[in-house]
Amino acid sequence: MYILILEDEIPAYDKLLANLNVYFNEEITHDWARSNEKAEELITKNSYDVILSDIQLLDGISFDVFNSVTISCPIIFCSAHDEYLFQAFRTNGIAYILKPYTQEDIKQALQKFQSFFKTESYQPIHNETIDFLKTALKQEEIHYKKRFVIKKSKGIQLLNVTDISLIEASGDFCMAIDHSGKKYPISHNLSTIFEMLNPLKFFRINRSQIVHIEYIQNIESHFKNRLLIELSGIKEKAMTSSSTTSDFRKWLEQ
Repeated sequence: MYILILEDEIPAYDKLLANLNVYFNEEITHDWARSNEKAEELITKNSYDVILSDIQLLDGISFDVFNSVTISCPIIFCSAHDEYLFQAFRTNGIAYILKPYTQEDIKQALQKFQSFFKTESYQPIHNETIDFLKTALKQEEIHYKKRFVIKKSKGIQLLNVTDISLIEASGDFCMAIDHSGKKYPISHNLSTIFEMLNPLKFFRINRSQIVHIEYIQNIESHFKNRLLIELSGIKEKAMTSSSTTSDFRKWLEQ
């Protein structure tokens, strides 16, 4: 087994190599590159059985090198990017290991690609697939709002966007409710707030409410093509409008 490891962080490389040695029960034959420039040099000169690649390298994203040279072996991506990016990988049959990963994650990914070799069912990555992944990555890199500063009589409080379960319009301002049910006033209108948030995480289900996908506990059908949504920390169920239900269903499946 001849492996190419693309990883810019030395501790991450050491951990990955140790896991690979455990899986194969011996020291593997491998090359290591921390940049696209070095990766392109190695891929051009050598023929690898599998590539294990981070997405962010020292001189850019690894998709750049995959666009510039022909890749004829499977690629296992090892990255800290979230599940929305990796849905694209699953759709195209490419394994991924989400950091921080375990020995079991390594085992499952390698077993999958070894089965591809046996059945000869693996196909090289097409340029359109790489382009799609690059587009998804760029969307992830947009700097969306991370926290709101909540002014209080005794000072200020920080509300992390990741803790928000629901945001709803309340007169001239909005009320954010976290997953424990605590409420925070935000001095922006709902449309302005929605523009600040990552659309992969948040959806405006009607004129007055925005929900966070990570805190959706249950969804049930309602009359007039509407859906009732149960959210963490929220006593009353939120409800989609008839006009947003179709888009909401599609958003859930991203």
